[in-house]
Amino acid sequence: MDALHAAGIRFAEVLQSGPPWLEKFWISVTSMADPKSIFTIFFPLAYFLNRKVGVSVLWIGLVSEWLNVVLKWFLFGERPFWWVHESGLASEELVTLRQFPVSCETGPGAPSGHCMITGAALWPLVTALTALASGHSRSLAVKLSPFGAYALLLLAVGLSRVFILAHFPHQVVSGILAGAALGRGLQARTPLARTSGFFVVAALALLLSSLALHSLVITAGLDIDW
Repeated sequence: MDALHAAGIRFAEVLQSGPPWLEKFWISVTSMADPKSIFTIFFPLAYFLNRKVGVSVLWIGLVSEWLNVVLKWFLFGERPFWWVHESGLASEELVTLRQFPVSCETGPGAPSGHCMITGAALWPLVTALTALASGHSRSLAVKLSPFGAYALLLLAVGLSRVFILAHFPHQVVSGILAGAALGRGLQARTPLARTSGFFVVAALALLLSSLALHSLVITAGLDIDW
């Protein structure tokens, strides 16, 4: 695992050695793709365009946010910014990395929440746009353009997370794959006929279950807050 982490550090060095203007770009991307943007930007936008799509974005964002927290508790995962010092790599080899105001994220790092939650919640929006494009054009390029934009966005988000040293590349890849699979799997299971009260109760249930799980794991002697 150390070899994989060391390779991730070298990849981050390559990213950070790019032209100066890319720094602002990567930081803007990682800020834009913060999971809270799903609820403050993408959900209202999708709901305005189509109620069913908006509800699906909200529901999948809610479930994927919860699942990402639970997965991180059990998969753990180092953070590059901390690992490079704690592993001793920085004292053994020349490591040329820069720190940014958003670098010092705490908590387990696997899988990437930015990639997983964004990838999952945007899936119904992308499929809706694909259906819309398919209905207005016979061009394969036009039909695939929403998924092309989706793939490029997740790639950019993943690279931005590696750039600021919040995640290793393998954590980003696992987050993207988990997000796409979760979005595809949950889209057809969105409780569209439910009232807003159902979603409030569901959110509280997920919150309470995560707190109960946290307490149970701590009681079992596993320090998930390391």
